[in-house]
Amino acid sequence: MKETLKQTVAAVRAAFGSATPLLVAWVMALLAMPFAQWAAGYPGLIAGVIVGVLLQVLLAVFFLAQAAGVRRAVLTALVVIPVAWASEALGSKTGFPFGAYDYTAALQPQLLGVPLLIPLAWLMMLPPAWAVAQRVTGQASGPAFVIVSALAFTAWDLFLDPQMVYWGLWAWEEGGAYFGIPLVNFAGWLLVSGLITVLARPPALPEKPLIVIYALTWLIETVGQIVFWRLYGPAAFGFVGMGLFVWLAWRRR
Repeated sequence: MKETLKQTVAAVRAAFGSATPLLVAWVMALLAMPFAQWAAGYPGLIAGVIVGVLLQVLLAVFFLAQAAGVRRAVLTALVVIPVAWASEALGSKTGFPFGAYDYTAALQPQLLGVPLLIPLAWLMMLPPAWAVAQRVTGQASGPAFVIVSALAFTAWDLFLDPQMVYWGLWAWEEGGAYFGIPLVNFAGWLLVSGLITVLARPPALPEKPLIVIYALTWLIETVGQIVFWRLYGPAAFGFVGMGLFVWLAWRRR
């Protein structure tokens, strides 16, 4: 067991290099969220959400910069963040393309009713989804890459939307078939994430660390929703949905 742990630590250090402390901080922040809620109540939970997103954004941007330089990483962020924010602003005002929903006041600051943390959440998970698609398709561009990227990214929402509604971060006006979430929401995720991928034209990425981030998100979400939040249905569907892409990426390693 000790030897296996040493090998795992060595493999993580080899994959993440100077980003290893950032990875550890991100994982610890995610694991600490239920305890932050227990210790500080709802404000502790919100603080945990914010810290987790910001740390994962830093990881994603780090590997974008490693792949293609700081300038390209910044340009990619300048595509992802405004398009994601615009889609959320349009969606929360008109119901297109995600369905009719509204953000609560829990996450601040907000611009036109959209928490500024939300487009950062798109930025934190798109690079891992791009890396998964790159591994699965063997390409860093093209229709197959865009489709698999959108599917891998949208699979994350099988966890995310029910959890965020449960936490009171946003609310759907009429509910829906997927644990209160309308199915059109997932079509919207596919559409917008595919559009962002086309516009951002992501560079060829270092696959191993970003796929590890995708897989850790999958595992931590599954365990957290079962053990702490008791969202058994979303945990099961998210486990299968994201797990499919983890398995496909593992098969093509």
